[in-house]
Amino acid sequence: MNYDVVIIGAGPGGIFSAYELTLLAPQLKIAIIEQGKALSGRKCPIDGKKIKSCIGCESCSIMNGFGGAGAFSDGKYNITNSFGGTLYEYVGKNEAIDLMNYVDKINLKYGGEGTKLYSTGNTEIRKLCMQNGLMLLDASVRHLGTDVNYVVLGNLYEYLKDKVDIFFNTEAEMIEDDDAGYVVHTKKGDFCGKRCIISAGRSGSKWMESVCGTLKIPTKSNRVDIGVRVELPYEIFAHLTDELYESKILCRTEKYGDMVRTFCMNPKGAVVTENAHGIITVNGHSYEDETKQTRNTNFALLVSKHFSEPFKDSNGYGESIARLSNMLGGGVMVQRFGDLTRGQRSTPSRINEGFVTPTLTATPGDLSLVIPKRIMDGIIEMIYALDKIAPGTANDDTLLYGVEVKFYNMEVEIDKNLETNHKGLFVIGDCSGITHSLSHASASGIYVARHIAESVG
Repeated sequence: MNYDVVIIGAGPGGIFSAYELTLLAPQLKIAIIEQGKALSGRKCPIDGKKIKSCIGCESCSIMNGFGGAGAFSDGKYNITNSFGGTLYEYVGKNEAIDLMNYVDKINLKYGGEGTKLYSTGNTEIRKLCMQNGLMLLDASVRHLGTDVNYVVLGNLYEYLKDKVDIFFNTEAEMIEDDDAGYVVHTKKGDFCGKRCIISAGRSGSKWMESVCGTLKIPTKSNRVDIGVRVELPYEIFAHLTDELYESKILCRTEKYGDMVRTFCMNPKGAVVTENAHGIITVNGHSYEDETKQTRNTNFALLVSKHFSEPFKDSNGYGESIARLSNMLGGGVMVQRFGDLTRGQRSTPSRINEGFVTPTLTATPGDLSLVIPKRIMDGIIEMIYALDKIAPGTANDDTLLYGVEVKFYNMEVEIDKNLETNHKGLFVIGDCSGITHSLSHASASGIYVARHIAESVG
């Protein structure tokens, strides 16, 4: 199976690189290899009734498949260089913003028209945050919602399916370089490409490390984010989410000087589980369709941990904490904030008697037995800080689900074209370690596609 370009991964990076290549270089023969299912086949078996917790599917439909891990996230495209990755360090700040705006136009064209673009520009909320020792980051946010995001992805698939060869349930095992380009080995055969774009996503971080080791591609240690997902009544954060939708707020803790941040805010959303290599973690979704919305808002509170020599396995550290949570809770644990601060585990009766109705069935427990003290202290301090700008955040009945872990690939050494030390081998999206968001990953795919199209004339 010989191709001009082989793309590994059908997440946003892979999708948008293929899309742009079909426009700029339609003569190229392109293949996309994806270990997960087609969009129509992606369905988590958890229904809250017969199946209430993760059953460990061979390929997690939430994490893998057409659209990547972001397919069912929330459809938030943050147009900013302030967070979401460091793509601008490679392509330039203005170019990065232009690429993200271009991605936004494509999303609108393929089903996202009518969705709202939020902005932190000229908001009094920034002043409110600064007055209380917090920092609100600048961004424009296009909120598609999980439902509209699904429509956009479906329309992009309809566009691509007759222009590129897409192979689902096909896991790339290893990449080998030869004189003609690159050979991607899978159980379904070998795919040969003159050029290869790796877009394996955040869930492909371990695999990417093995590829870099085999091909001797230099890397450097990255970070892991560890924290909880907070769930509380929608009204408490309504004055922020109604205006900004996604508010990225930072707090430098007084006790340790660590940075704690809000992440993935879902107004009227639901808390969900994820399966990453057999480890059950927590995440959040929300919908544009009002009939699917809940009465709660959820968001993550994360603390980033960077490690120095001799320790290099930041993802392994995060995995060990998540496994401990799974061991004690049989999956995701949930605890009332009041119980946490009083040093007592939550019980089913205390959860049921609370004023916040959980949107995820989780095991009541004690998160302080799972999350390291320094990280937990930072989370508690952040909750009290948020309570000053959104009174009610620190209520006893506020729910904390754990653990939420964001794994990042070791940062791959690539040049300004996002090309490795192997000519024609590109690494884009979250598996590169330089993007951490839908918009940045998509933009990196567009950027590499333009470079390839220019090089082939």
